[in-house]
Amino acid sequence: MKNFIRKLSTWQHWPSFIFNLPLAFTWMWYCLKSRSVWFFSTSNPTLTFGGFEGESKEEMYLQLPTDYYPQTIFINPHTLFNDVLIDYEKHNFKYPIIVKPEVGTAGILVRKIENEEQFSVYHKNIPVRYMAQDFVDYPLEVCVFYYRKPFEKKGKISGFISKQLPVLKGDGFSTIQKLLEGEKDSTIKEEVNKLTPSARNKILKKNELFYLSVIGNRYHGAEFHNLDSLIDSELLELFDKISHGNQFYYGRYDIKSSNVADLKKGINFSILEFNGSGSTPNHVFTKDYTLLQAYMEIANHWKILQQISSYNRKNGVACWGFIKGFRFFNKAMQHYKTLREYDKKIPF
Repeated sequence: MKNFIRKLSTWQHWPSFIFNLPLAFTWMWYCLKSRSVWFFSTSNPTLTFGGFEGESKEEMYLQLPTDYYPQTIFINPHTLFNDVLIDYEKHNFKYPIIVKPEVGTAGILVRKIENEEQFSVYHKNIPVRYMAQDFVDYPLEVCVFYYRKPFEKKGKISGFISKQLPVLKGDGFSTIQKLLEGEKDSTIKEEVNKLTPSARNKILKKNELFYLSVIGNRYHGAEFHNLDSLIDSELLELFDKISHGNQFYYGRYDIKSSNVADLKKGINFSILEFNGSGSTPNHVFTKDYTLLQAYMEIANHWKILQQISSYNRKNGVACWGFIKGFRFFNKAMQHYKTLREYDKKIPF
């Protein structure tokens, strides 16, 4: 019973469907107001489906200067692994690297690859086109939620958060398994299950950090911390510059940087990805928000999304028809279902 009450009270980690259920009528209202189920498809004209679901990461990266994102190659799963290694060496990659589906969601099938053996296992077990990219080792991971109405020159940063990945700290004598026994956070269970017996028996040095996940989302145990007090004109100027260049009007940037000061200067940072109209304003999952405040903030963002989409539609951006949108959305959901099934087959 205590466990149930604890899960109920930590609404920040509720499954998406349950969390969003009370907001369903709000979303339906914007569909009715726009006279389209897929009203959001006009929000970001250069992203497929407005970046709601099923958009390609290659499509996203092509809209950014190459020095704004990690070095990346895209790989067909049917390519011979030896040929993959030739391409890998040609681009001077060094382990570790990050691999993930070219069309993905929620960190599914995202892995940090430490050596050629792991790379081979991943390649043999992934059924879809995927990407390999440099592991970005900057210490700070942040999210910036940005929107701009198309008729305005300046946008707004409505949320700025840092992410703390789930981590264990060594004491010099305890194994990882022993340290895990003191952890009560159920959200890291999936990450713990991926640990091999040898990893569990490893003894961490005093103050040595062991990250249970490299995926900075709440489903994999990451904690979000509010950085709203650091939002200023310098930070906004950077994201206005980036977003004007790719007609990005609404969504969230996921970034790694050396520190906030460097990010504001436009140096020592890398955009891991940016997500369009399907983005959740993740700042509502910090401890600064109550559940009611979170719902109000999300509803307000949807109102802005509808306004942006409506303006673009009136100014020549074609809204997706019902059948086209339904087929695309259904295809994306089937794709994600496949990814989840294969995610279980890669044991690290």
